[in-house]
Amino acid sequence: MDINEPKKDYNAPMHTAEHIINQTMVRMFRTGRSVSNHIEKKKSKVDYKIERALTTEEIAGLETEVNRIISLNLEVRESYLSREEAEMRVNTDKLPPEAGDIVRIISVGDYDHCPCIGLHVKNTSEIGGVKIISSDFDPDKNILRIRYKREASE
Repeated sequence: MDINEPKKDYNAPMHTAEHIINQTMVRMFRTGRSVSNHIEKKKSKVDYKIERALTTEEIAGLETEVNRIISLNLEVRESYLSREEAEMRVNTDKLPPEAGDIVRIISVGDYDHCPCIGLHVKNTSEIGGVKIISSDFDPDKNILRIRYKREASE
């Protein structure tokens, strides 16, 4: 496979929105990035390891902040770093050993930087907006699931 060709065929606007949701969860609630996700064109879901459910107000605040970041019309760029340099600059915990010595980093403006093999928009203006349609919390696993859809400005 060519290093310049993304491997995951995710819907680019929804996948880029997932990057923004991840970073917003990290900043607002001190979670890690999602522990699992399922990205689709119509609706997507992301799961976070967290000790509690989020309140209705917190979910609304998350949605507001994600849409604020999207509205900044941030450029989405890719760069390639040696694995060693990537490990010094970004969280590479999910990077499998077989990923190789060159790591593709996706940057959403200066807001988020992470290794990724998926498709992305070129600018957050292409996302439109995001609506969180539901969330639920599994107290046995300490997993918060957030479901969202895109509210495109097409």
